[in-house]
Order: sequence, then structure tokens, then C-alpha cells
Amino acid sequence: MRNFLLGALLAAFIALGITYFVSKFKTQKTEIQSSDLILDQIKNVGKLIVTEGHFSEVITYKDAKKYYLDILTAEKKAIVVVNASVIVSYDLSKIKHSIDMNTKTLTITKIPEAEITINPDIKYHDLEEDFFNQFTPQDHNLIQKEVILQLNKKIKASTLKSNAENRLLSELQKIYILTNSLGWKLTYKKTTIKNFDQLVL
Repeated sequence: MRNFLLGALLAAFIALGITYFVSKFKTQKTEIQSSDLILDQIKNVGKLIVTEGHFSEVITYKDAKKYYLDILTAEKKAIVVVNASVIVSYDLSKIKHSIDMNTKTLTITKIPEAEITINPDIKYHDLEEDFFNQFTPQDHNLIQKEVILQLNKKIKASTLKSNAENRLLSELQKIYILTNSLGWKLTYKKTTIKNFDQLVL
């Protein structure tokens, strides 16, 4: 009888041990699968977001040089018409992150800055120049710098960059939704994101 009880206790102990290890293995396997899903989502999000816009600008360029004790003036001027395509892009393959499986936490450590590419098509109209003051490559460089300066002002005043940021946030929202549904935490800038509105670029 005593041997039977010892045997039953031993069998129960072994059964509990097996159940514990199987349960632990399943938990670890689930956590690994969860982290793999999160990594896959980051990989899927890690693409190039491109937002395009078109801008026009008209610039009047003038330059004057004085000769002979400032008696004579040689002038040159041009009306410059610019049509530019502007691209705002985010390369999300540059997102940096870390995963802590013990605390089930995904930490985004870096979101890439927006890259702005301006492709201006510059055309000259009503070009006038004096024999003593003709257009030079330096003039064209100055005009191009002025064009870029004016276009940057227009881009800043437009909704192009904010539209690109909204597209970026919608991609990041996919990561937040997945981590939340798996019972993981998402942190950014040392803050645990409990509401998507907290994710500010």
C-alpha cells in the first residue's frame, strides 16, 4: 500500500513537471511567434513613402553695374518661370528598433527624417543684357539658389510635408495595432504608447 502511494505521488509529480515544461515551452513558442509577427510587420512597413507635389514660381532677376565714375550703368534682367516637381519621402527601412521578449516590449529608437527632393524646370523669358554686363554662369547659379529658396518657402507653407507625415503615421499605426493586439507594449521617446495620438514625430 505504501509503495502504491509513493508510486502514485511520483507519477503525479512527473505529470505536473511535464505539464509545467510543456506549458512553458508553449509560452516561449507563442512569444517567439509574436516577436516574429512584429518583425514581419516592421519589415512590411519598411518601405519608401513618397508624396509628390508641383509648384510654380515667377522670379524677376535684375543686376546692374556702373562704369566710368558711376556715370554709365549696364543692366541685365530676366523673367524666370519655374515649374518644379517636389518629392517628400521617408525611407522606413531606416527605422531603428529593439525587442525585449521578457517584458514584451517593442521600442522604436529612431524614425528617419523626411527627405525633400526638388526638381526645378527653369525657363528664361524677356532676357535682356548689356554688352558690358552679360549673363554668366554665376548669374545662373544665383538664380538657381533663389529658385530653391523660394520653392522651400512654398513647400513649408503648403500641406505637402504634413500629408507625408500623415502617411508615415498611418504606416506606424499598423505596428501599434499589431503590438497592442498581441499584448505587447510599444515605446517611443521613452514613453509607452497607450494611445496612438501619443506617437508624435
